[in-house]
Amino acid sequence: MVEEVRERTLRDVAIGDKAVVKRLVGSGAIKRHIMDMGITKGTEVFVRKVAPLGDPLELTVRGYELSLRKSEAECVLVD
Repeated sequence: MVEEVRERTLRDVAIGDKAVVKRLVGSGAIKRHIMDMGITKGTEVFVRKVAPLGDPLELTVRGYELSLRKSEAECVLVD
C-alpha cells in the first residue's frame, strides 16, 4: 500500500500560527504575483485570521498585513 505524502501549504496553517515559506509552486503570473507581495523562500508568515466563509486569509508578512486567496495560499509550501 502506497501512502500519498502531501506537503503542508499556507492554507493548512492554523489561525494564530506562524510558518516559514519553504518554496512556491505554480506557474508564471500566479507565482510572480505571490513573490511581488513579499512571500518568498525563507519568509516568516503569521496567519492572523480567515474570513467567515473561509476565503481570503489575512496574513502578516514582513511587517504588513496581506489578504491572500485560498487558491493562492495553496501555491505556498511551508515548514
